[in-house]
Amino acid sequence: MNTSWLAVAATVAVVAAGTLGAFAPVPAAAHASTESVTPALRQAIPNIPGKSLVAVVVDYPPGGASPAHVHAKSAFIYGYVVSGAIESQVNDGPRQVLRAGESFYEPPGAKHSVSRNASKTRPAKLLAVFVVDTDDTALTTPTQ
Repeated sequence: MNTSWLAVAATVAVVAAGTLGAFAPVPAAAHASTESVTPALRQAIPNIPGKSLVAVVVDYPPGGASPAHVHAKSAFIYGYVVSGAIESQVNDGPRQVLRAGESFYEPPGAKHSVSRNASKTRPAKLLAVFVVDTDDTALTTPTQ
């Protein structure tokens, strides 16, 4: 992975985590799940017309999970585990357990078939940073 991209993503993670106090938790919309999603940042990218940076924090209670889903077709997503451990599977890739400080990415058009807390006894927190078309407002859509 490009080192400069990691530096940008790390900076966004720090900025987004620092601004969380300004946002109230929002339950994940339109589907029954146990995660809660808190908006952290939405900012147009000035040197890339039509693109925005969007960050959300996903909190999973012990044993919590998100239903299988896809994201906006334009979305490139960087996921960073803030605390706990997250089990994740993107497209037909391997299921993996990522712990605090580890990260993954989802290319545009990917299906996130598994996203859940790997622990039944401790909470987990994930920061998801999207580079997305500014006009895309539905960032996550459950799949059947």
